[in-house]
Amino acid sequence: TAAEVTRFVEHVRVDYLPHTVLVDCTASAAIAGRYAEWLAAGIHIVTPNKKANSADLAYYHRLHEARRAGASHYLYEATVGAGLPVVHTLRDLRETGDEITSIEGIFSGTLAYLFNVYDGRVAFSEIVQEARRRGFTEPDPRDDLSGQDVARKLIILGREMGLTLELQDVRVESLVPAELAGGSIEAFMAQLPRYDAAIAERLAAARARGKVLRYTGTLSAAGEATVGLKELDAHHAFANIALTDNVVRFATRRYCDNPLIVQGPGAGPEVTAGAVFADLLRLAAYLGARL
Repeated sequence: TAAEVTRFVEHVRVDYLPHTVLVDCTASAAIAGRYAEWLAAGIHIVTPNKKANSADLAYYHRLHEARRAGASHYLYEATVGAGLPVVHTLRDLRETGDEITSIEGIFSGTLAYLFNVYDGRVAFSEIVQEARRRGFTEPDPRDDLSGQDVARKLIILGREMGLTLELQDVRVESLVPAELAGGSIEAFMAQLPRYDAAIAERLAAARARGKVLRYTGTLSAAGEATVGLKELDAHHAFANIALTDNVVRFATRRYCDNPLIVQGPGAGPEVTAGAVFADLLRLAAYLGARL
């Protein structure tokens, strides 16, 4: 509850310790909604929670005003790509004077897996079912298939670019049929096979043109943000990745002829924990620790 969180914060923020850091490994919007309060109070925050940086723009600005007012640090590398150096790469490019033209990528390990495996021989709904059994999806696969998680990641990257984007500005193609958006998980999984034919048709059409299907997110310097299923050439960088890889491609003034690509496992407890720990070490260095 909110009262319990308040008591916890009061418990860890004591006068005899020089610094307090909160590590938020939830996906809670309620917890993220208190970041500004804590940052203003001088509490450092390390998190993989995407909800704060993809909240409404007014709150996003308030977060960073609170960070400056409280002389606190706010680290969130793991919000995009888990352990991959995506946020820091983008920040380094901008801070060294490069100009970002576009960012494109496969930002969901779940959707990367589904479309790497899906070749038409096994129904798409069966692949979703198997992915769920293996723990590759959220407990409710609609959380992955809706594209909202990818949209949040684009918002985070767009704001790092200096764009004033809101979540509703992202054009999202959901893979959840409208009729199945509500109801229980079990009902969704039971009814999903009814829509296998539509996905199979899209795969067949792509193959006829020598293409593959990948679920991507794209962001331009003009602020155009799109998320959805895309046909790509078979030799495209996104067409040849390991099962659950994330891959992010930065096209910039420096990296125009040969874009900069960051690729690797973008989900999972070990790589995410590694990113959170790296941010903790980074925070310790900022505060004067000799590492």
